[in-house]
Amino acid sequence: MPAGARLTRRADFATTIRRGRRAGRNRLVVHLHIADPMADQTITDPAPPSARAGFVVSKAVGNAVVRHRVARRLRHVVADRIEALPPGALVVVRALPPAAEASSADLGGDFDSALRSALKKSRAAEPAR
Repeated sequence: MPAGARLTRRADFATTIRRGRRAGRNRLVVHLHIADPMADQTITDPAPPSARAGFVVSKAVGNAVVRHRVARRLRHVVADRIEALPPGALVVVRALPPAAEASSADLGGDFDSALRSALKKSRAAEPAR
């Protein structure tokens, strides 16, 4: 994933997890926060901010080798789908212990399903205009 598409700051992770919509599956949990794209936009920067993603793979998933393998698979899955997210969207993907034995296809299916559910919840929570 390109550097501009990564969540790196603790505050971004915290905001996404606290204010975003959550959707869980057997192998992972997706937290989605869609910020107002015009809120942080400056006059000198007319392009809307791109979607960004971060990953949480705890020791409960396995040892370091297993955690890194799961993180690489998740990065690959999300990198293929990041352009489809709304501008300014923040996504945190938290791996659960069953992700250690999952294939990339399984993780991709779970991510797609959880993301659809989180998007649906996010749209339902938007105030009517």
